[in-house]
Amino acid sequence: MITDSPRTRLAVPAVLGAALIWSSSFAVTKVVLSEVPPMTLGALRFLVAAAILGVAVHTGPHRRRLPSPRQRLFIGGAGLLGITAYFALENVGVDLATASDATLIVASYPLLTLVLSGRTAFSPVRLTGMLLAIAGVWLVVGGRGGGTHSLWGDAFLIAGGVVWAAYNVIARRDTSGASPIVVTYYQTLAGAAGFVVLSVSEVDRWSVPGGGTVLRIGFLAGLCSVAAFLLYNHGLRGLEPSVAVNLLNIVPVAGLVWAVVLAGETLSVPQILGGAVVIAGVTLGLHRKKTRGGLRAEGHPEPGQ
Repeated sequence: MITDSPRTRLAVPAVLGAALIWSSSFAVTKVVLSEVPPMTLGALRFLVAAAILGVAVHTGPHRRRLPSPRQRLFIGGAGLLGITAYFALENVGVDLATASDATLIVASYPLLTLVLSGRTAFSPVRLTGMLLAIAGVWLVVGGRGGGTHSLWGDAFLIAGGVVWAAYNVIARRDTSGASPIVVTYYQTLAGAAGFVVLSVSEVDRWSVPGGGTVLRIGFLAGLCSVAAFLLYNHGLRGLEPSVAVNLLNIVPVAGLVWAVVLAGETLSVPQILGGAVVIAGVTLGLHRKKTRGGLRAEGHPEPGQ
């Protein structure tokens, strides 16, 4: 239930703002990948994001409540999985496929995470939603065509969903008690370090990026990896998690618009149909179940694009 309070009125625009920023990341990434190789893009993006988060963490009140070295190692390990491994698969997938494919396939990630976490009851409605989401992804992947490269790209994107689900399971075991921005900082720092190592394999493809590319990398780092996260977590203070997750259903819809506007892509009928089926399946899969205490919802936000 959404209450009409100043905090709630600000919370909804905050979550919608985060969703709109995240929805543009695939199209922006696709444009940048024409000039910067995938692992190098990850290194540049998350080094900048780690620097921004580091300033916020070490100059604000969070510096008095930092996790212990052992807890930082655990958080960093989650970062290697949720940032380095996940975004490496996503960048390669977007490079080989299309931004619109990425947008539609990633729309199924919350339900995939819910299923693989082992914390969901398979009610008839939820099972129907899961099957619908799978069918929608199949329409996106198999109905468009586009050659072997695109199919490999879609496969990388689907593998990224499995990695994202595993990250959610592991990150949930964090017992540091640190604030979300502190956890995100150490995850981002570890993820950036992992990308730096991977980017060495692309040294023969390095070149000085143009001004437009630099601005796009700054957008991915500052807005997609930092600002959207802060907006989303601000929104969570005034909304039930289930409401916030439902608001994120705007991501695949807006993402298709960005793919056309920013990346110059065209959409096929199977893609549009598949996207609609994915969204319907995810909505059913996150169906709230009645309990004695009212309504209960399970779900996870989109990947922190």
